[in-house]
Formats: sequence, C-alpha cells, structure tokens
Amino acid sequence: MFKSKKLSLEMRNNVNGLLFALPWIIGFLIFTFYPIVASFYYSFTEYNVATPPKWVGLENYINLFKDELFLEAFYNTGYYAAGLVPLGLIVGLILALLLVQPLKEKYLYRALIYLPSIVPVYALAVISLVFFNPYFGLVNGFLSIFRINGPMWLNDENWVKFTIVLLSQWGAGGTALIFMAAINDIPKDLYEAAMLDGATGWQTFWKITLPLMSPAILYYLITATIGAVQIFDLPQIMTGGGPANASLSYVMYLYRHAFRYLHMGIASAMAWILFIVTIILTILIFKTSARWTFYGGSEK
Repeated sequence: MFKSKKLSLEMRNNVNGLLFALPWIIGFLIFTFYPIVASFYYSFTEYNVATPPKWVGLENYINLFKDELFLEAFYNTGYYAAGLVPLGLIVGLILALLLVQPLKEKYLYRALIYLPSIVPVYALAVISLVFFNPYFGLVNGFLSIFRINGPMWLNDENWVKFTIVLLSQWGAGGTALIFMAAINDIPKDLYEAAMLDGATGWQTFWKITLPLMSPAILYYLITATIGAVQIFDLPQIMTGGGPANASLSYVMYLYRHAFRYLHMGIASAMAWILFIVTIILTILIFKTSARWTFYGGSEK
C-alpha cells in the first residue's frame, strides 16, 4: 500500500514536471529540431520556396565547390577566423592583465572596458564608417600628422578584411572579463612563492598565469572560432561584401542564396557544410588542448 502511494506520488511529480517542460519541448521541436531535419533534406533538393522540393542528390554540394564565389567566401571567412581568434586572444589577455591591477578605480575601468561589448553592431558600424573614411576619417587624419598616407581601408580589396578584423576587437571587453575572472582564481601563494624564488614578471606569467588560466583560453578558442566562421553583421552592414566581394563572408553568401535568390536547397547545403567545418575545428581544438590545458594544477 505504501509502495503504491509512493509510486503514485512519483508519477504525479513526473507528470507535473513534464507539463511544466512541455512549452519548451514543443518550442524546441517546432523551431529547432524540425528546421534542422528539414534543412538536411532540402540540402539534397532543388527548392526555391515557390515550388515543391525536387530531389537532386549531391548536386548542390558538387556545384558549390565549382562556384568561384563560394570558394572566395570560404577563403574570406578563413581569413576572418585566422585574424579574429588570435588577435582577440591577445587583446583579451592584455586587457585582463590590466584589469587585475590593484587600482582604486579598477571597478570603473572594468565597466568602461566592458561597455563597448553591449553597443549595438549597427551603431559600431556607422561610427566606424566615419572613423575609417579614407578622405576625411579620423584614422587617416591622425596618420597624416606623422606624414603617413593612410590606406583606403574599407574601399580597398587588400585592406577591407583586415579593417573588419580590427573593428571586431571593439567587443573584446567580454573576453577580458572572462580572462580576468580566471586570473583572479589563481592562488596568490603561487605568485608569492615565485617572487621568493626570484622569478621575473614574464616567467611568472608564462609558468603560472598562462597555464592556470588555460581552461578559460580553451573556452575562448572554441566560442571565438565558432563565432568567427559565422561572421556576418559587420561586413554586411559596412561593405555589403564589397569591394569586388573581397569582404564577402560565408554566411553572407548563404544569406544571399536563401533570401535574395531563394535557393533554399543550396543555402541548406551551405549550412551543413558550415556545420561540418565547425565540428571539425572544434574537435581539433579539443584534441590539441590535451597538451596545454591544465585543470587544478594537473594536465588533462
């Protein structure tokens, strides 16, 4: 009798829990799971929304790798990722080391450094267009003081990607706060022991700070890589992919196929290629992290 009552109570709790979770489950199935499955199917079809999907097998994937613009967008995205991730790591580390200094105004500085991270991308893009204007922009105006002829920046095929990489560091405050928290978690007695042993500042950073904050660096590398291969907003707003498609990113080209040309089949194929590339990069980072990531003083 007691066991049946207990079983009934557990079943009632399970049903109540399921009912509370049901809105999320329904939303997940409709807005996440179904689109994923549908996009996988559409990637093997010729589908332009107006007509029913027509099965074409691997044709979309084969044609993409024959498309010169696809390959250029793929290269541009690789350039973005190769620039954004390491540069963001360096900037984040430098800012984090500054933020942990024992200053009275450190909380004010932390707020000021994080503040740009919450500025809307559109606002950043509009302001940057003024700053990097090749004729009356503040950046070239500053360079002219030193008799340096500034480049055309966003109007030059050779400089546009580099300029966007630089502008993306505007939001490095979020990364800096994560690194700052990791540094603050390092036991202070390790620094005291290093000081007594006569270690220099560089030796302390290289042998203590960097290894013990490596889990935070691993987290940054994974999330930053995923974000970098999906870069869209800054080049879309500032250049629209120009000049001469020099700043066209992979996701921008995917967006064109999906919503400008209504080639949903090709767009779905591009999405799955991007997913596979992202998975491969994430696995590579995880595999290599075993050599340099430390948890609680022991290498994993």
